[in-house]
Amino acid sequence: MKRIALFLLTNIAVVAVLGITASLLGVNRFLTANGLDLTALLGFAFIMGFGGAIISLLISKPVAKWSSGVHVIDQPRNADEAWIVDTVRKFADKAGIGMPEVGIYEGEANAFATGAFKNNALVAVSTGLLQGMTREEVEAVIGHEVAHIANGDMVTMTLIQGVMNTFVVFLSRVIGYAVDSFLRKGDSENSGPGIGYYVTTIVMDILLGFVAAIIVAWFSRQREFRADAGAAQLMGRKQPMMNALARLGGMVPGELPKSMQAMGITGNIGKLFSSHPPIEERIAALQNAQH
Repeated sequence: MKRIALFLLTNIAVVAVLGITASLLGVNRFLTANGLDLTALLGFAFIMGFGGAIISLLISKPVAKWSSGVHVIDQPRNADEAWIVDTVRKFADKAGIGMPEVGIYEGEANAFATGAFKNNALVAVSTGLLQGMTREEVEAVIGHEVAHIANGDMVTMTLIQGVMNTFVVFLSRVIGYAVDSFLRKGDSENSGPGIGYYVTTIVMDILLGFVAAIIVAWFSRQREFRADAGAAQLMGRKQPMMNALARLGGMVPGELPKSMQAMGITGNIGKLFSSHPPIEERIAALQNAQH
């Protein structure tokens, strides 16, 4: 319930901010008496498309901490926490990034990395991961998350999502205007958009949104392969990462907040909308890698 409430409140706030911004800049007035103002529409689509993605990225760390109940390790309370912090530091130094915040949260086997900047990120592992894996396997998972940060995956996925969102907003309204104009051909009495515009825009938002989600998911899957390879490089060998993946394949995956799912370690079935490739494909990719 807490996660759902946070998700809804965050999205309402983001939409409100973007709506106010678009209104202040005047780009929300793309429907004019003379037709569709494509320049204003492109500005509106850019603000709505990139604005939400960028805001989500900037607030990703505090949202992840709150929604997952992450305990940030400022001062290790035991040997396990000290080992986790030392492992993250070792990999961060080797990857050439700033030391991320390190945290632990209660849950089944999973881990994630998030944050808007390479030198100010967060790596969090679950208690289920620590209890169900060997230290070498946990180390590989941590290496995978550090590789995400070093590869700039959070920013890359934000940019891809922003581009997709922009195209969806722009194209749906262009198509909606075209359909509405066709349906109202010869009707000179009515000014402004008709019901055809609004219905078509909503339908196209949904349909194009599905296409955009498929494209974003494809990029996310490719990024997982790179993070696996990055973990193998950080550890100096690929077997620990392969073992960790095999172990995860036999575990009950931990559920992550929706905003964190693309950064988690969990392997999903290989479907068009899956953010992670199948475990078997990831292991095979590591086996075939030249390390």
